[in-house]
Amino acid sequence: MSFRATVESMSQIMDEMGITELDLERQFLFGVYRKHIHLSKGCAPSVAPSFPTDNGIKNATTKTAVARDYANALKSPMVGVVYLATEPGAKPFVKVGDTVHAGDTVALVEAMKTFNPIKATSDGVVKEILVADAQAVEFDQPLIIIE
Repeated sequence: MSFRATVESMSQIMDEMGITELDLERQFLFGVYRKHIHLSKGCAPSVAPSFPTDNGIKNATTKTAVARDYANALKSPMVGVVYLATEPGAKPFVKVGDTVHAGDTVALVEAMKTFNPIKATSDGVVKEILVADAQAVEFDQPLIIIE
């Protein structure tokens, strides 16, 4: 079973059992790896932040966004923090209306101090940016819609 399939399976089991936290521990020759996981999938934030919409950014936790189908959206491959530019104040990778080509970097997701590029999977136009810069994201969370 692939790692992704394992994570998806564990997430489904945790949802079914109502488990929201998990502690993992694995013994290696060089030491012990410990990880605490807090599952926030399906948990509504106590205060829903409001992000400006003039540049196409929308809060993915709003009722309208949750009800929509994001089958064609680029999704986060991991839990982390999404960055829409190389550094604060820099020009964003893309903005709504930009034409992108397959393989273009459209965002970064930082996880465990590693920046992972999020690349366009096909040619198209950026229709919506569903996250804000430096926002925490969950596994499989929709980030950007390219059509």
